[in-house]
Amino acid sequence: MSENIPVIHAIPVLKDNYTWLLETSPGYAVLLDPGDSSASIAALQRHHLTLTHILITHHHQDHIGGVSDLARLTGAKVVGHALDAGRLPPLDLACHDGDSLTLGPWTCEVLATPGHTIGHVVYRIADALFTGDTLFSLGCGRLFEGTPEMMWDSIKRLRGLSGIQRIFPAHEYTLANLGFVLQLEPGNPFLSSFREWVHQQTDLGVPTLPTTMERELRCNPFLRADETDFAARIGLGGKTGVAVFTHIRTMRNHY
Repeated sequence: MSENIPVIHAIPVLKDNYTWLLETSPGYAVLLDPGDSSASIAALQRHHLTLTHILITHHHQDHIGGVSDLARLTGAKVVGHALDAGRLPPLDLACHDGDSLTLGPWTCEVLATPGHTIGHVVYRIADALFTGDTLFSLGCGRLFEGTPEMMWDSIKRLRGLSGIQRIFPAHEYTLANLGFVLQLEPGNPFLSSFREWVHQQTDLGVPTLPTTMERELRCNPFLRADETDFAARIGLGGKTGVAVFTHIRTMRNHY
């Protein structure tokens, strides 16, 4: 394990979810959004790790389905947003926006990102950002509970974070999002080579995640809704960032 970069393992679960397993101190680890307990237990055993914490981004079942069993079997502390305490498995640590907790040598920062759900949070650990269903590779989450204004503010908040290198969304949506982005912005020069890589990874059954902030700033339309040139290229010149964001989110819903 690098002194400055935590080791993180992908655990594919359910249809297209990822649970992320992050090594903290030697022999110890945390899980993020374990939607299935059996896959998580197998990964912990495979890597010879003891689970200390379970971090939850939001209340949807595909993100919390394995939490109760894992907590019971391992004694790990369950962490989630206090705002959603009534919709999550019992929390040992009910966090608020801006809180931090210590995970081995790492500091984990909790950031509220309402939009997909009202109580959604993301977690920042060193160079890594665990975005749940707020930010995806080439996309963002649907608005099940929040408003476009909420989600746009959350996206801008994540975009403005410094020092983020790796982004760990909770779903393998890159290929599906790629088709929409190519239709929306066919002239984007960064997409052609990325498209080839995505298809190679998909054909091999290898994750396309994590993504990077650099890639998303170039290719993800939801991060660029307030860029004048981008808005003009997609026929929305003169519109506000939130108006462009709302428009392309609606387009993606119907793609």
